Amino acid sequence: MSTADLLALCQWADENRARGCTTESMIQAMRDSGHDDPTIIAVARHLEPGSGPQIKGAGTETTLALPDRQVTVASQLADPEIVVLRDFLSAEECAELIELAKSRLARSTTVSRETGEAQLHHARTSDGAFFNRGETQLIDKIEQRIAALTGWPVENGEGLQVLRYGIGGEYRPHFDYFDPALPGSHTHLARGGQRLGTLLMYLNTPEAGGHTSFPRVGMTAAPIAGHACYFASSWADVIDPRSEHASVPVTKGEKWVATKWLRERQFI
Repeated sequence: MSTADLLALCQWADENRARGCTTESMIQAMRDSGHDDPTIIAVARHLEPGSGPQIKGAGTETTLALPDRQVTVASQLADPEIVVLRDFLSAEECAELIELAKSRLARSTTVSRETGEAQLHHARTSDGAFFNRGETQLIDKIEQRIAALTGWPVENGEGLQVLRYGIGGEYRPHFDYFDPALPGSHTHLARGGQRLGTLLMYLNTPEAGGHTSFPRVGMTAAPIAGHACYFASSWADVIDPRSEHASVPVTKGEKWVATKWLRERQFI
């Protein structure tokens, strides 16, 4: 859809909102008219800009002043929203997260499309460790920083996950959101609604490989220690397939990364 067409659709939405139409009814009308999910998400965010996580004030080479740290926007894509940040974590914070995770590592799993249960899958070859929200002073500090960055409450985030990828370790193209059309998604959606966005925090710099790839939009993020990559996945039950991403194979050394998934509601 062209920029002019999107602006016209947003104007249509504004006029209908003034007449008392709800966002949900307009989403259904756009679906009935054949608009794709990315277009619907753009209009929904126009109508309700504070309804999800977002990195406000981002712009290339822009410094964002968070309460406890300054970070720099290295690169970004506006639609879909993908933002790469420099120096989100300090070297000491990266090293401490790695040490915290080492004793908990276990083979990473995926979610079964049919049952929603955790399962081993050849598409994901990493080891991971999960932490509860606020489990340590460091984790609490990082979660508060994420909340300040995205404008989204700490309680709407899942617990932090730390992952290690060895030589050849990868996660083939996948989505972080739960497809509401799949039976295996229902249990997960009940715990806090949809995953709206993801923040990846790189804890070390692999010697080679390990980039985060967004194949549908032709963008990659390099795994550099202390850097982070945020991307939006959905707007409530409207999912954005352009958020498909992959961790490409590590070809030399190892890769450590921390992941924070942000939910629609409080995660329980």
